[in-house]
Amino acid sequence: MAALVLLVVTIIVSVIGLGSPKLIERSVLRPYLVARGSGYAGLITSAFVHANVAHMVFNLITFYSFGFPLERAIGSIKLVVLYFSAMLISGIGTCIKHRNDPAYASLGASGAILGVLFAAIVYFPRQSLYILPFPIPIPAPLFAVGYLAYSWYSSRTQRGHINHDAHIFGALAGIAFVLVTDPGTFTSVLRSLL
Repeated sequence: MAALVLLVVTIIVSVIGLGSPKLIERSVLRPYLVARGSGYAGLITSAFVHANVAHMVFNLITFYSFGFPLERAIGSIKLVVLYFSAMLISGIGTCIKHRNDPAYASLGASGAILGVLFAAIVYFPRQSLYILPFPIPIPAPLFAVGYLAYSWYSSRTQRGHINHDAHIFGALAGIAFVLVTDPGTFTSVLRSLL
C-alpha cells in the first residue's frame, strides 16, 4: 500500500509540475541556499517533481518494478523509512558537493528510488536486471557494482544534467538501510556473494 501511495503522489505532483514552471521552481533543491540556512524544504519537495516526462517515467518504472516486491518483503513502514531516508541522504550529499554553486538545482526521485533499488538487490540478489533498451539479463550484484562505478565516473566528469551524486548516495543509503535494519539478511547475502 505504501508503494502505491508514493507512486500515485509522485505521479500527480510530477504531472502538475510539468505544466507549472512555478511549482517546479518552488520545489527544486538548491544546495547553495541550504548551505546558507534556507531552502530546506527542497530536500523533500524536489523528489516529487521531474524535469520531463521521460525522467518521470524512467524513475517510476524503476520504483514500480522494485518498490512493490520490496514492500512485500520488508513491510510498508520500513519501505517508507527507506524511501525518505534515501531521499534525504541523497539530497544532503548533493548539498555538500554543490554548496558553493548558486546556479545548481536538482530535482527528481532518483536518490530515493536508487535506495529502494539497491535495498531490493540485497534482498533479491539472484534476480537479473535489464538496462533499456538492451534485452540482456545482468545479475543484480554485477549491475550494482557497474552502476555505482558508472555513477562515480559520471559525477566526476559532470556530463549532462543528471545528479549522479544523488544516485550514489541513494544507492549507498539503500545498502546501509538493509545493513542496519536487517543485518542477518545483509550478512547472509554478503557471504553468498563471497
